[in-house]
Parts: sequence; structure tokens; C-alpha cells
Amino acid sequence: MKELVKKLYNNSVVRYIFFGGCTTMVNLVSFYILRKVGMELNIANIISIVLAILFAYVVNSLFVFQDKCETLKDHIQPFIKFISARGVTMIIEIGGVWLFVEKMGMNDMVGKIITNVVVLILNYVFSKFFVFTTNK
Repeated sequence: MKELVKKLYNNSVVRYIFFGGCTTMVNLVSFYILRKVGMELNIANIISIVLAILFAYVVNSLFVFQDKCETLKDHIQPFIKFISARGVTMIIEIGGVWLFVEKMGMNDMVGKIITNVVVLILNYVFSKFFVFTTNK
């Protein structure tokens, strides 16, 4: 059993799915809370995405792709790449949620979850092949 757990942990896709799930929960829970306290759809969406992006950088850097950055300076280039890639998916997420909720009349949480599936896949591709490629 210990070997199976170790083998699964050594698989970056498995780690990404786990920590991607954690990141998605940060995004969805913060969005839900912000909407429940009456915050406007797009503002709540942007804040929840930013919180998720910051959380995701830390866990992806440390646990998923296990980059070898040793100093703060080493993190600058991957962080800029990460923010750039997540900026692209942030636009997709904002647009997707707006489209599903405002234009199609879907429940805001359902629209957010559907959009997050697409964003999760794109974020993995960007992180794997664009962001965490240095210092390995």
C-alpha cells in the first residue's frame, strides 16, 4: 500500500488532480461566500479567481511540478509565466460564467462549475508545458 501511495504521489497528473481540486474548492467556496453576502457576480468571480490563482501557484510550485527554485529570484520568471497563463484562463472563466449566468440564465454556481472544468484542463496544459519548465 505504501508503494502504491508513493507511486501515485510521484505522478504529476495525480498530484495536479488533487491540488487542482483543492484550488477549485478555494475558487468555488470563496465565490459562493462572496455571492451569498451580496457581492456582484463579476466582482465575486474575479476575487475568487485571484485567490485561487495565488493558492494554485504555491501548491503547483511546491507539490505538483516540484520546481527547483531555491531563492525568491528563482521564482520570478515562473511566477510571471504562471500569472500570464492564468490571466488567459481567467478571461475564459469570467467570460464563461458571465455567458452561462447572465445570458443563458443558468444558476451562478452551475455556470461557475461548468466553466471550471474547461479552465482546469487548460491550466494543467499551460503549467506543464509553459510555466514549470525551468530548473528541472
